[in-house]
Amino acid sequence: MTGFGRGEASENGRTWVAEIRTVNHRFLDQRVILPRLFSALEEPVKKMVARVLDRGRVDVTFSLQGSACVEPQLVVNDSVARQYHQCLCQLIKDHHLEGDITLKDMLTLRDVISQEEPRPDMDSEWRLMSLALQAALADCDIMREKEGQALQQELLGRLDKFQAIVQKIEEMIPDLQRQRQMELKTRIGKLLEGLDMDPLRLAQEAAIMADKSDVTEEIIRLQSHMAQFRAFLSGEEPVGRRLDFLLQEFLREVNTLSSKINNAGIAHLGVEMKNEIEKLREQVQNIE
Repeated sequence: MTGFGRGEASENGRTWVAEIRTVNHRFLDQRVILPRLFSALEEPVKKMVARVLDRGRVDVTFSLQGSACVEPQLVVNDSVARQYHQCLCQLIKDHHLEGDITLKDMLTLRDVISQEEPRPDMDSEWRLMSLALQAALADCDIMREKEGQALQQELLGRLDKFQAIVQKIEEMIPDLQRQRQMELKTRIGKLLEGLDMDPLRLAQEAAIMADKSDVTEEIIRLQSHMAQFRAFLSGEEPVGRRLDFLLQEFLREVNTLSSKINNAGIAHLGVEMKNEIEKLREQVQNIE
């Protein structure tokens, strides 16, 4: 689900700011952006995010602010400068050159002034960073929860439509079974025309063949799946993958049901059910 969160944590004149953005994705896909000196903390950040979020494409950005930020320091290399100066003086003396050695001359020489990377206390910095990230995740969760509530209502509405179709098919089954039995009895009678066969046996064979097209079990399983779907939606744990798997079972039962009953009306309702399942699956991809 989509969301945005921001968190801060400050200490001794420095402030860590964490921002997190999430968009829909089938799996958990993280991208973490950190100041270069703190790149070693990428894995702890990802582990902390994974404990809270189960699915989605997640972008996490950290920035360090304040007067006490960790910045590179410029350092004068006295030993190198002294050797350069001695060498230049020797050149002037040995080759009878004119002029004096100036600061400008020294600054053009390599390594006289160098940039020294600071060595921050990673444990101390991570303590602040984790506090900022925790606040950002909590802020993001509020936004995601609001979207989740709206998505829950959308899914329940779709499920109601699907259930209404299943109920309609269930109400049609007795008439369809009688019609199927009569059709089979007529077809068998024509095939056996002229042969001496017990009418009771003929009726039994037609009933057996009609029973093979009975979809009562598929209807019962679909009702069970729908009850599970509603139960998952009302829970507090991440259910996106469970719902995705459950919808695969929905589709399996609908395919079996449609293949068992050779009826134009049922075929049309089967297409409607598959359409609702596809719409449900599109929305379920957005659920954690």
